[in-house]
Amino acid sequence: MWESLQSILGIVLAIFYWLFTAGVTLRVIIKRRAVSASLAWLLVIYILPIFGAILYLMFGELNLGRQRAARAQAMVEPYLDNLHNGLSSHDIPMPGGQQSLAVHQLLAQRVGIGALGYDRLQVLDTPARIFAGLQAGIAEARESIRIETYIWHNGGRVDELAEALIAASERGVKVSLLIDHAGSRRFFRSRWRQRLVQAGIEVVPALPVRLWRALANRIDLRLHRKLIVIDDRLAFTGSMNIADPDCFKRGKRVGPWIDTMLRIEGQAAAGLSKVFAWDWEVETGQRRLPVLPPSGDNTDHWLSILPSGPGIGDDLIGQSVLASIYRANHSIIISTPYFVPSEAIFDALCHAAKRGVRVRLLVPKRNDSLMVGWASRSFYEPLLQAGVEILLFEGGLLHTKAMLMDDELALVGSVNLDIRSLQLNFELTVALFNPGSCAEVGQLLERYCASSHPLSLAQWQQRGRLPRSLERLMYFMSPIL
Repeated sequence: MWESLQSILGIVLAIFYWLFTAGVTLRVIIKRRAVSASLAWLLVIYILPIFGAILYLMFGELNLGRQRAARAQAMVEPYLDNLHNGLSSHDIPMPGGQQSLAVHQLLAQRVGIGALGYDRLQVLDTPARIFAGLQAGIAEARESIRIETYIWHNGGRVDELAEALIAASERGVKVSLLIDHAGSRRFFRSRWRQRLVQAGIEVVPALPVRLWRALANRIDLRLHRKLIVIDDRLAFTGSMNIADPDCFKRGKRVGPWIDTMLRIEGQAAAGLSKVFAWDWEVETGQRRLPVLPPSGDNTDHWLSILPSGPGIGDDLIGQSVLASIYRANHSIIISTPYFVPSEAIFDALCHAAKRGVRVRLLVPKRNDSLMVGWASRSFYEPLLQAGVEILLFEGGLLHTKAMLMDDELALVGSVNLDIRSLQLNFELTVALFNPGSCAEVGQLLERYCASSHPLSLAQWQQRGRLPRSLERLMYFMSPIL
């Protein structure tokens, strides 16, 4: 009797496994995505029975959630109508040549917006300068402070910043914080969150990670933007989370995180405030659109705001990067902590180097993500063979995400050059067209180059079999990392 029951149970489990695996396999096949990503997921599903299929259902499909998706869809038209107010016309004579034209045309065709003027822009390249700029802006705030970030890490200068926000709230400034829940889980359990809320500050967790949500929605879609807007007239955006490098991840043995933030005054600051307003409404349902002031008639300082993520601007940044690489004629320099590019961007970089463009790739010598580090290194040999210069930064974890093409177009923001940033996360990049601003970004990148050492093809080919095997495995998995 017991043996018969065991046999029946075994048959039932086998049928269940086959049906479950076949069903998930069909889901993988019918979704329109890159073939490489589908093959990588199939490998996971078959190497890890049941568990691999569950991983796919949790992480394999772009599902923002029914309520957020419906809210985002309903927001598109009113936001674009509002965003048009005060924008420059599409036929303005912008500096930057063909590079700026490529991005400008892409934005005009995809989302129907033009460029934004700004009065002043600074490239803040050290924690001291960044925190000093934030403290000064908060001290001068009179109406509103809006902050969104992936990581809020208590300690050091972040605590001083929190005290400044509390003081601002107490003098009547409306302070709103939108913080990614997964990236800042410790913060949401800390006394600092309680203190901020008690001071009247709105603290909203973005995309909360909970078990019931994991069963229905994809939980690794993250709010990865870094944005601070003060009175809709002053904005900071770039690569730095609200975290003091003197306190943050010191045990990882990769050195301090090296970041850059742009300080922007004028019309463009209000444009960036609209990015915050979009994210705030998706998460809370509350509409808080700022008024976009007109730009100066004689300004030649222009930039474009490139948001991307589920809902609007899907892969807008990736397409801008690709268009910029193909239009480059002389030089490309890229700084990124995580380099796991799409096939299209990888091929474009190789083609640029082969046609004589000087392509330099700046990456940290040590990476805090083991799997991403191996995946990144899997691209080194073909890049070096194509003529791309790879520079290993030795001064810490180079976390700045910036690109400069022909000294005419600079892209600075939160986007890593990997699949996750380009296709999944909510990201933000600023495209700078002004020669002076591009020169500032260029000087920053050259300083990074001076603190790096070049990797030669002969040196790289001497690595052993084990590293090569791990690279190949991670290369195959790179589309879903």
